[in-house]
Amino acid sequence: MTSASLSTAGVLLITVPAVSFGGMALLAHLTRDIPGYKDNPTRRGLWRAGHAHAGVLVLFALVAMLYIDQADLSDGLKSLVRVLIVAAPILMPLGFFLSVVRPGDTKPNALIWLTVAGGVGLGLGTLLLGVGLV
Repeated sequence: MTSASLSTAGVLLITVPAVSFGGMALLAHLTRDIPGYKDNPTRRGLWRAGHAHAGVLVLFALVAMLYIDQADLSDGLKSLVRVLIVAAPILMPLGFFLSVVRPGDTKPNALIWLTVAGGVGLGLGTLLLGVGLV
């Protein structure tokens, strides 16, 4: 594994406690009846989606680091693929969380587009990686 992939994997592993903390925060909202969560289905749904996407995409990005070094891509494209794939577990959850940051928000604000940006990055990054592996 190259030093670039190892460093990226290290950063991804450091985010795991943040995802865990987010899960504990959601649990606190549920168990302590904190206003603006249980009584707000939009916020509850988006925050649950943000937490789920964070966890799954961090794991996916960690696995992808193993394959990036095996791909038949230039060093520049490998760096681009790393950035695109790692952007997804950052941008998508941020979009879910920040689009309904206020307890009274009943519809997402413009920051929901961060989820789209993360999805596009993930799609492009995995496409490039797949082509490099074939």
